[in-house]
Order: sequence, then structure tokens, then C-alpha cells
Amino acid sequence: MSGHSKWNNIKRKKEKTDGAKAKVFTKIGRELSVAVKEGGGPDPNSNSKLKDCIAKAKAANVPNDNIERIIKKAAGEGNEHQFETINYEGYGPNGVAVIVEALTDNRNRTAADVRHAFDKFGGNLGTTGCVSFLFEKKGLLIIEREDRDEDHVMEDALEAGASDFQADEDVFEIYTEPEDFSGILDDLSAKGYEFETAEIEMIPSTYVKLPDEEAEQKMQKLLDSLEDNDDVQNVWHNWESSDVSDEE
Repeated sequence: MSGHSKWNNIKRKKEKTDGAKAKVFTKIGRELSVAVKEGGGPDPNSNSKLKDCIAKAKAANVPNDNIERIIKKAAGEGNEHQFETINYEGYGPNGVAVIVEALTDNRNRTAADVRHAFDKFGGNLGTTGCVSFLFEKKGLLIIEREDRDEDHVMEDALEAGASDFQADEDVFEIYTEPEDFSGILDDLSAKGYEFETAEIEMIPSTYVKLPDEEAEQKMQKLLDSLEDNDDVQNVWHNWESSDVSDEE
């Protein structure tokens, strides 16, 4: 897979979230609350789902006070909001594969909004399983390269149990099996590493390039529209954007 294009996608997402932290914090807060209720309580040592979500929150620069407050509230409140996780699959312009993970208390509203976004920007919503076979669930840890020695970081990652290690000019990408994610995260954190990204993602097996700028603009607008939806937690895709688009 193209590590460079993957990091460009993450950078673009990070730049976007830097300008909309309140929305990002709200989404992660909802995810934390659900993790407390569905994963087995407010203790991350016995709730692996919550532990992974806390790691994601910290990588997104959610303050520790916010994280603790959300967990305490979720542990003490009733079930007035019944959120469920729903995945949607579809195609962007020129057949780009897209998976949308939503956390919603109204599946009819969310389905209509997601379908509208696909229709508006040159895509179409598909059926369950239509593109998920093109992705593999993996833990992903991104570490900024800075002045770190590549061989040393790779050795630490592989010793911790990582399934793959890739490097480019900006970052190191560490991939894990989902069940090994928490342990590897703990191991590398104990060695002083900090992460730009720390979460379990759907990683595409192949990437698709779009034929022209118009198609790329439509694809970017589709992603923006989906990510701006309050019910949408994550959007995964296999679009490899051009160098021109990456510089915008």
C-alpha cells in the first residue's frame, strides 16, 4: 500500500479538525460515552474498547479533564440516549470505495443524510458488503519522524508486536492486529513515544486515483459533507489523491 498517500489523507483530515476542534471533541465524546456503556464500565483496564477510545482522544488532543468528565458522566447517567453503530458502504466518483461509520440515535435520519451526500457529489450508497472486502481492520499508530532513527523505531515497533512498519519523509506508520493494538500502544507509550494518530481503522488493500481535478473536487466535497455530519464518526476510503490536491 502507499504509505505516502495514506499520510496525506491523515494530514488533510488533521488540518480540517484543527479548525473544528469543538466538533471533533463532541464526536469523540459520544464515542467515549458509548464505549463506557457497551464495553463494560468506566475502567479502561477492564474495558478495552474504552481504552482504545481514550488513546484516540489523546492523539486528537482532547484534554485529559474532558476525557475524565465524559467517562464519569457516562458511568453515572441513564440511557436517555440510545446510540447504535451503523456502517454504510458506497462509491464515490469513479468507483472510489467509501465506508462510513455512524453513531446515531435515529437511523432513519442518518441514512437519509448519508444517502443525500453520496447522491449530491457523484457517488451512490451501496449495500452492506459491497466495498468492505477491499479493506482490512488494523490498528494504526502514526509517529512524527522528527530526528528519530528509523531502525530504532522499527525495532521498538516490531518488538512490541507490530504487524507492519512503514516510513516516509514525514512519519512512521505502525500497523497492528486489532486485538494487539492496546498492548502495543502501551509498550510504545512506555518508551516515550507520542502519536499523531492512534486508532483502529479500516485500511484499504488498494488505492484508486481519480482521472481529473473535477472528480477530485467532487470526492473531497463528498468526504467533507460526510465528516461534517454530527452522526458520522469515521469515513474510510481508498482514494489516492494527486500531488496537486495534496498541496491545496
